[in-house]
Amino acid sequence: MTVLTSPKTYAGLAAFQAADAVACAVPVPYIAKTLDALGVPQQIRPVLPAAKAASVIGLLAVNRFPALARLTTAALMLYFTLAVGAHIRVKDKVVNTVPSAFFLALFTALTIAGPSRTE
Repeated sequence: MTVLTSPKTYAGLAAFQAADAVACAVPVPYIAKTLDALGVPQQIRPVLPAAKAASVIGLLAVNRFPALARLTTAALMLYFTLAVGAHIRVKDKVVNTVPSAFFLALFTALTIAGPSRTE
């Protein structure tokens, strides 16, 4: 088992996604400002916390349903691909794009590695 395949990694990322879902639902001013800068329409924004909450469930399913956890990491890989694309589209500063690029790389690696099989 490696860090990428460990259920603890999935649990940690689920906690991060849960906090991010709450921050998007509130919304925290920094997040609202970023979404404004990226041109994310107001009618799309309520979907973000729901999608992030769904990802929490998928990531926490790693022990019981590893295929669902892997599907979730693939969905998050798509989400962060779109996020990086949005930053590039508006010619955002590199420093603002780096977190999305990091998570894109991380969820790509998790999707490729898949969760460990603990039976």
